Amino acid sequence: MEKADIRYLKGLAKQYPTIPAAATEIINLQAILSLPKGTEHFITDIHGEYDQFQHVMKNGSGAIKRKIEEEFGNSLSVAEKKGIAILIYYPELKLKQVLKQEENMEDWYKVTLYRLIRICKGASSKYTRSKVRKALPKDFAYVIEELLTGRPYVSDQEAYYNEIINSVIRTGRASELVIGFCNLIRRLVVDHLHVVGDIYDRGPYPNLIMDTLMEHHSVDIQWGNHDVLWMGAAAGNPACIANVIRISARYGNLNTLEDGYGINLIPLVRFALERYDKDPCDAFHLDYREDEYDVKDVQLDKKMHKAITIIQFKLEGQLIKKHPEFQMQERLLLDKIDLEKKTVTVEGKTYPLKDTCFPTLDMKHPYELSPEEADVMDRLVTAFINCEKLQKHIRFLYTKGSLYKVYNGNLLYHGCVPFNEDGTFKKVRIFNREYSGKELYDVLEHYARKGYYSIDPKEKEKGLDILWFIWQNANSPVFGKSKMTTFERYFIADKATHKEPKNPYYRLLEQEEIVNKILREFGLEGEDAHIINGHVPVETKRGESPVKCGGKLLIIDGGFSKAYQPKTGIAGYTLIYNSYGLLLAAHEPFESVEKAVQNGNDIHSHMVLVQHTNLRKTVADTDVGKEIKENITELEALLCAYREGTIVERQ
Repeated sequence: MEKADIRYLKGLAKQYPTIPAAATEIINLQAILSLPKGTEHFITDIHGEYDQFQHVMKNGSGAIKRKIEEEFGNSLSVAEKKGIAILIYYPELKLKQVLKQEENMEDWYKVTLYRLIRICKGASSKYTRSKVRKALPKDFAYVIEELLTGRPYVSDQEAYYNEIINSVIRTGRASELVIGFCNLIRRLVVDHLHVVGDIYDRGPYPNLIMDTLMEHHSVDIQWGNHDVLWMGAAAGNPACIANVIRISARYGNLNTLEDGYGINLIPLVRFALERYDKDPCDAFHLDYREDEYDVKDVQLDKKMHKAITIIQFKLEGQLIKKHPEFQMQERLLLDKIDLEKKTVTVEGKTYPLKDTCFPTLDMKHPYELSPEEADVMDRLVTAFINCEKLQKHIRFLYTKGSLYKVYNGNLLYHGCVPFNEDGTFKKVRIFNREYSGKELYDVLEHYARKGYYSIDPKEKEKGLDILWFIWQNANSPVFGKSKMTTFERYFIADKATHKEPKNPYYRLLEQEEIVNKILREFGLEGEDAHIINGHVPVETKRGESPVKCGGKLLIIDGGFSKAYQPKTGIAGYTLIYNSYGLLLAAHEPFESVEKAVQNGNDIHSHMVLVQHTNLRKTVADTDVGKEIKENITELEALLCAYREGTIVERQ
C-alpha cells in the first residue's frame, strides 16, 4: 500500500476508529444506494413573477397532487383531494378559512392530521430515517417522528398513537402541527430544485423570489443573461447598472429597486426632471400593469426611462471602444445620428428618428457622459455596491450558481452553446485567446467571478467588462443572438431593424449529431443524457414543441413572464425528474393565491411524459450514488487495513 494511501486511511480512521464502526457505515451506505432516486424539479425564466413561481414551487409542478392521488385514489372525492392539496400549498391561509367555516374543529383536526400523516409517510419512504429527521420542524420533531414511525393499527400502539394526536389538539397546538406537516410534505416531495436562469427583470418581485430560494433546502441556479446583468450591476459595472434601471423603468418596476432593495434613485429623478423637463419622451413608453402600477408616476418614469437609456448607450459605447475584440463596433450608433436631418444610419442604411431630443449628446464626443450624467452614475454605482440586501442576493447567486451544470446525467444551461452554421463550435476571442464549447463557458464564468470577488484592480476590471459581455454579446452563451437592438426599438419605426437573429444553435438542435456533440463536450453520452434549456420562449400557440431531437433536448421556457404569455399562449413549462422518468408540465396562467385558497383553484397543468423507465432509478444511479460508492471503496480499504494490521483500531 502506498504511503499516501496509508496517510489518507489514517485520517479516515479518526472518523471510523474500529472495525464495527467502518463496517456499520458500509452497511448503511450500501443500503442507501438501493433507495429510489429523489425527485428533481426544474424551473426557468421566472422573471420576477413571484405569485406564479410561489405556487409552482408549492405544488411541485403537480407532484403534490400525484402523491395525494397515490395515497387515496378513489377513496376520497375530487373535492376532498383538492382541499388537501390547497392545504398543503398554503396551510396558514387555508386554516384561516377553515376556522371560519368548520363547526367541529376537533374532528377536522383529527381527520386532517391522519390524512397528512399518511401522505407524509408515503413522501418520506424514499429517504433514510436520518434524512427525514433532519427535515423535521424543530418544535414538532419528536411528535412527527413518533407519528410517522408508529403503527396505529397494532393494538399495543393504538392508544399511544391516538393520544399523541388528542394531546396536540387539547393543548391548542393542532394548527401548528398541521402547518408543520404541510411544510414537511412539500420539503420531502421535491428533493432538489434547479433554476435554469433568469430570475430577474420584467416581473415586479425578483427580490421575493431570491428570498424564497435562499430558504430552500437544496437548490442550484444556472445563470441567465438577466441574472448576469444584475450580478454585473451589484459588482459595480456602470453599463450593467444603467441597463438594470432602464429595464425596471420600462416595465414599471422601479419600485423593485427603491422599495425592494432600498436603492436611492433621487439623483436620477432630479437629473431627468432638469434635462428632460419639457420632453414628452413619447418613444419611451412603459409596459406597466395597470393593477400594480400608480399611473401618476408615468410622466416622471418616462423621463427617467429616457435619461438612463441615453446614459446606457454612452457607457456601452465606451466598452465597445475599449474592447475591439468584442466585435461590437456596429452597435456604435450615437455617432451615426444626424441631428440636422433627424436621421440615424444603421448598418449602412439611413432611417428617420422617432425622437430627436438629445439635450446631453455632444456630437463631437457622443460617448462621453456629461458632468451631470457622470455625477448621477457615480451616485448610482455607490448605491448598488453598498446595497446590503442586493449584495446578499447576488452572493447567493454566485455561491449556488454557475453558467452550466452537469447533474445526474443531464446538462443544464440557460441559453445556447454558440455554433457556426456548419455545425462546428464557434471560436470566441476572450482577451488574448480563443475559446469554444465548454471552454468558453468555463472562461466566462472564471471572469464573471473575478468581476465580483477579485481584489486585483486589473483582474476585477476585466471581470466587470466580461459581465456586460455575457449580458449582450452575440457570442455569449446566455444571450445567443446576433445583436441586442435596444437602440432601434426606441428610435426607429421600421420593425425590420428590431430583429435579433438567433445563433445557428437554434436551427441545429433537431439534429441528433449536434445534440450528441454538445453532450460529449460536457462529458455526457447515452440514452439517459438530456439537455435542459431555458431562455427562448416556446410559442406553444403556434404549435411549437418544447421537446426537441426526440426528447434529448428540452426547452422549458414557456412564458412565466406575463409579458411573454400573449406570445407563448401558456404560462411556463417546468420539468419533473423522478425515479420513474421525466415529466414535462405546461402551465396555464395563475390567477391569485386568494382564489386558490378560497375556491381551491390550482394551476391547470398539462403533463407530458418525456421519458419513462421500466427499471426504477435508485440513488446508485445518481451523482450522489457515485460519491457513496467511492466512500464505500475507501471504507472497505480501511476495513482491510484494520484486518491486516496496517492500521490499528482505537477502542
